[in-house]
Amino acid sequence: MPDRLTSLDLTFLKAESPATPMHVGTVDIFEPPVHGDDGFDYESLVALIRDRIAFVPRYRQRIQQIPGRFAGPIWVDDEDFDITFHVRRSALPRPGTHAQLLELVARIMSRRLDRARPLWEMYLVEGLQGDRFAIIAKSHQALVDGNSTVDIGQVVLDSTAHPRDTPTDTWQPAHPPSALELLAGVFADATRHPTAVLELARAEMASLTGSTSVREVLGDVVGSVVAQRHVQESSLHVKTSGQRRFTTVQTDLEDYRAVRAMHGGTVNDVILAVVAGALRAWMMTRGESVSPTRGVRAVVPVSIRDDDEEEPTSLGSRVISSTVNLPVGENSPVMRLHQISYQTKVHKDTGRAVSARSLVGIAGFAPTTLHALAARVATATVRPIDDVVITNVPGPQFPLYAQGAPMLASYPVVPLMPGQGLSVGVTSYDGKVSFGLNADRTAMPDLAVFAQCVTDALDELLDTTKGSRSRASRGRKTGAAGRGKPATPSRGPKKAGS
Repeated sequence: MPDRLTSLDLTFLKAESPATPMHVGTVDIFEPPVHGDDGFDYESLVALIRDRIAFVPRYRQRIQQIPGRFAGPIWVDDEDFDITFHVRRSALPRPGTHAQLLELVARIMSRRLDRARPLWEMYLVEGLQGDRFAIIAKSHQALVDGNSTVDIGQVVLDSTAHPRDTPTDTWQPAHPPSALELLAGVFADATRHPTAVLELARAEMASLTGSTSVREVLGDVVGSVVAQRHVQESSLHVKTSGQRRFTTVQTDLEDYRAVRAMHGGTVNDVILAVVAGALRAWMMTRGESVSPTRGVRAVVPVSIRDDDEEEPTSLGSRVISSTVNLPVGENSPVMRLHQISYQTKVHKDTGRAVSARSLVGIAGFAPTTLHALAARVATATVRPIDDVVITNVPGPQFPLYAQGAPMLASYPVVPLMPGQGLSVGVTSYDGKVSFGLNADRTAMPDLAVFAQCVTDALDELLDTTKGSRSRASRGRKTGAAGRGKPATPSRGPKKAGS
């Protein structure tokens, strides 16, 4: 029988609304191919996806409901699968600016995916300055579980400019099961996995009564006076609209290593300290009270080693939820870093934390999958008292290619949780640390200000190190308000950050 959606998958489907689309995205920017005269066009992308989609068969499957809906739906092959429906073409008026690209990303990410088809889309965006192009991808959180399915972005990139050979794809869609076969499958599953079926039925019944497990978790906390006061005091808590605002910030990995070498901790700790400093400065620009004890509760999913009793994922690790209190009330950037390092050390001391070096060793461009898994965990565990979701995934420190076209930068797009105005995704790749800042369009018209606060917070930390370079010499790039564009990546391999 086909695979059945899990109760967590159902949660994502039922909790989705026009104000909170439940998909994860990436924005990858490329230069033209280094070999050949044909360049990279829409036909090239369609051919690439057609060659690699066999590695992610779930991307050719749609959701099939069970008659009566007394059991969870299943994944079935889409008999009418049309790759050109999912792989789309767009263009900016030449020469397209980075700011125009970001506006397009915001509009694409604001739209929900079509439930009647496989839950993903990919856009080729032509017309960028310097003959560059971008690939915008989005996949539903129910689609990518890191177990049976990884994100398609993990399989389309190569480590050399010469695409690797792939086996001939002989896929033919299986005929969807009849109503009788669907019911027989339910009884068979009930015999083999009675607990799982009961959980699916409970989730389905809860959705029919207007609640989901996410809402149940939220409802347990909403009644707290402390939580209500915390939400009222924070400009990060908003009435989420259906429209998004997106911007990017690109920084140098060596800057984070310099701070780590001086003050200890990890590169991840330094990134969280930068976000904390940026939030502090941004709140002050809004005239918001930042008392010495003020903190921002960040949901920070982390990777751990699979337990022996757990079913291992295809990545060799699982992602769990972790909460870090970002000390935005602390004036000293070094003290903010030390306080964050102390909190994250508790996780590392369990001995189950996965190092950055191990994560970057995963085959393919794993950050796309790991960001999707992190968003799944955050969606399932976030509470009203939580302020922001931050996902940080290290990637390879050498250039990757799509059909010979070198990838310059990759920016994650982490979905917003209900009632939250900002999410932060971070990916390190080829010597750069790239921030993808996704925000509610109405609630955060000053997202460009927050982007500038990110670079300023890193500068503030660098000023505490010996021999720090000047801002001008660093040449940091940011996508806020149309400033700058991704820097050209170095061509030599570098060691991964930790």
